[in-house]
Amino acid sequence: MSELSPPLRAKRPEFRNINAFNDLPGYRWPLASLVSGMHRASGLIMFLLMPFIIWMFDTSVTSEVSFARFTSLFNNGIGFVPGFLVKLVALGLIWAYLHHFFAGMRHIRMDLFHTVSKEAGKKTAQITLVLSLGLTVVLGAKLFGLY
Repeated sequence: MSELSPPLRAKRPEFRNINAFNDLPGYRWPLASLVSGMHRASGLIMFLLMPFIIWMFDTSVTSEVSFARFTSLFNNGIGFVPGFLVKLVALGLIWAYLHHFFAGMRHIRMDLFHTVSKEAGKKTAQITLVLSLGLTVVLGAKLFGLY
């Protein structure tokens, strides 16, 4: 009878009461779940900064004078906020938009082609991160005047 019994596996740890301070810092999130969480965060950032986005658009297209004021905002700042900080906020918005766009395309692709597997999830998460961060670096270099 012993030869018919299944091979013994190492017992997996059992978590009944998870302590967020002890257990979660050691947990390694899969790349696909990190991209999914960043998709939610980028949507929240864009939603919360919507008044700033609307103000930037309105100021940039109203007239030539308002456009000149808008461009000087990035160089000189506004009030006590330096121009460098305004550029950082704009860079954050650029990242949020690009990441949200590419992660959304990733989810649409998964929905259309029903490709939900660990391998496909990891590969599309890597592509999403490379595209969003790469374009953010290129557009950030333009924003900060490196070319």
